[in-house]
Amino acid sequence: MKAMILAAGRGERMRPLTDHTPKPLLPAGGKRLIEYHLERLAAAGFREVVINLAHLGGQIRNHLGDGGRYGLAVAYSQEPEGALETGGGIFNALPLLGDAPFLVVNGDVWCDYPFGGMDEPRGLAHLVLIDNPEHNPKGDFALENGMVKSDGESKLTFSGIGLYRPELFAGCQPGPFPLAPLLRAAMARGEVSGEHYSGQWLDIGTPQRLEALNQALMERKI
Repeated sequence: MKAMILAAGRGERMRPLTDHTPKPLLPAGGKRLIEYHLERLAAAGFREVVINLAHLGGQIRNHLGDGGRYGLAVAYSQEPEGALETGGGIFNALPLLGDAPFLVVNGDVWCDYPFGGMDEPRGLAHLVLIDNPEHNPKGDFALENGMVKSDGESKLTFSGIGLYRPELFAGCQPGPFPLAPLLRAAMARGEVSGEHYSGQWLDIGTPQRLEALNQALMERKI
């Protein structure tokens, strides 16, 4: 199975840190954010990773190279400046991802999720959901009997980690578009499974959260 790391975003909430450095290359605990994903993916048995690039993407390509020093083969999916949003970015990378199900993880999260434990999705997608953080108290989706639904009595937050079949993007056209409408349509058809993960997970969306992660890593609290 191949994996994709979403790394093309502008990182507006991270400014001014991202004015000259792409968010995936911001340091925390002595490493770049994206390196934590690469190391965990390699440890889980992944060997091929696709990374999409837009804002200052050349820096990511130059820093990571072909991925060999992480035990991976890294390919890059170049996007126009301004990026293609999550759905458009994945769709643009499908020629590199192939015909089999693939893993996608947001480049701006830090987690200890064991990527190696994921099986192929039963339907078109399988999402990892987590307890709602302070910045998203109402959650995103409901999880009932292993299936993800748009609405429900108790919602959880989408972690940014998911398994997708290429068929989820059938009928899509090149250009920017979000992922959520595709997922909600598949949920309505009962084609999205999910799981609740209660381990370590942080959305590194602001300079304050980045500093909190850095301190926790340096003090070995996570």
